[in-house]
Amino acid sequence: MKRALVLLLAAAALVAGCYVNPVTGRKSLVLLSQGEEVSLGAQSFQAIREKEKVSTDAGANARVTRIGQRIAQAVGNELPDAKWEFVVFDSKELNAFALPGGKVGVYTGLLQLAENDSELAIVMGHEIGHVIARHGAERMSEAMVISGVGALGSAAVEAKTGDAGTRQLFELAYGGITTVGRVLPHSRGNESEADRMGAIYAARAGYDPRASITFWQKMMAEKQKASGGKNPGALSALFSTHPADAKRIEDLKALMPSVVPIYEKNRGKFSN
Repeated sequence: MKRALVLLLAAAALVAGCYVNPVTGRKSLVLLSQGEEVSLGAQSFQAIREKEKVSTDAGANARVTRIGQRIAQAVGNELPDAKWEFVVFDSKELNAFALPGGKVGVYTGLLQLAENDSELAIVMGHEIGHVIARHGAERMSEAMVISGVGALGSAAVEAKTGDAGTRQLFELAYGGITTVGRVLPHSRGNESEADRMGAIYAARAGYDPRASITFWQKMMAEKQKASGGKNPGALSALFSTHPADAKRIEDLKALMPSVVPIYEKNRGKFSN
């Protein structure tokens, strides 16, 4: 039985193959089909629209749609069969999101923080980057594999020791090790990859990628204000799903020499 499960996991990985990110070239294991992803994205977007208040601010909606359509042009066929939809939600939350199939949501709180179009394009490009990199499906696939391997290990420990308590200790240790050693670093890596993709997509759409630096400086200031000026410690960074803001800014500064020329090439191509 255990051997069959191992073979099943290996077969699933082989059948799924590696997904290659069209922007960064990174390969990842994805066990969901693109059709399954799009279906889940559409369902989730509908649920959000029913739960959240959709903004009736004509100017905000026009701004988000205009920037989104330019980024969609820049993405091109890197998101096959996309049915783009851009919606503004009336909330003070400093957030935005994108779902498979080209569904993008932006909160009014973020619109106030992203004072210029380039800053907003950076955020929207980042969220769309997550979708094109298939980060959601990648994390689901990772969870499936970790769960399967954990179940095998747990069964092996109990079979060897005959002790359910020892099995429970193994499960606790395995969960902690995989979370800190694999899941969280992987999540931070996904965020960094989306940062890079967002800057590239913004530049392709004729928006200044250097706005990524000013935007994250603002975000860092907002977080420090909310925390009373306290900086997160090393332990907080270890258990975070996102890179530290200072690290993001540093990485984005290092990226600029390669993406600013893309912006210079495309800045005059768009009329709106």
